[in-house]
Amino acid sequence: MRWLLAAAVILLPLAVAAQSQQSAPPQSGFEAAEAAAQEDPREVVGAPKGAPLAGAALDERTEEVGGLLRCPVCQGMSVADSPAEMAVNMKGQVHELLQRGYTEEQILTYFERSYGQFVLLKPKFEGTTTLVWLLPLIALVIGAAILFVTFRRLSRATPQTPNAQSPAPDDAYVARVRDLVSGGKKP
Repeated sequence: MRWLLAAAVILLPLAVAAQSQQSAPPQSGFEAAEAAAQEDPREVVGAPKGAPLAGAALDERTEEVGGLLRCPVCQGMSVADSPAEMAVNMKGQVHELLQRGYTEEQILTYFERSYGQFVLLKPKFEGTTTLVWLLPLIALVIGAAILFVTFRRLSRATPQTPNAQSPAPDDAYVARVRDLVSGGKKP
């Protein structure tokens, strides 16, 4: 009876969460991007903290900030390098935000809120991404430790070399082979 009550306590919140997710229509990446494009940046990141840019400085800065954002369509390219329509739109948004005086940090926060941390080409060093940064280093250290211990054990082991002394004289076969090799002839 207790296990039934425990199962109900565990499964009830999951059922409620699943029901609430089903009531909202799922958004595709394009629908989420369109919704993000209509969202006012002032509501997301506040008022612009930087100086408005124009001209060549604006174009250069747009390329720099666009290079920090991942294209949601191509996924291997930055917004600045991608020819996809969505990337071009995102780059236009970056251009507009820089023109209005938003800083790089505010723009990255704006896109991160809309697309999640995936949109950043260089993820932040926090939360689960800490594992992404540290796991290769941990694997390298563990591998080096295993190699060190293995080589140390091998160097401590006494080498088992075959006895270099000649075999016992009563082994007729070995004696005959030696005589043939050395050029001696025995009948």
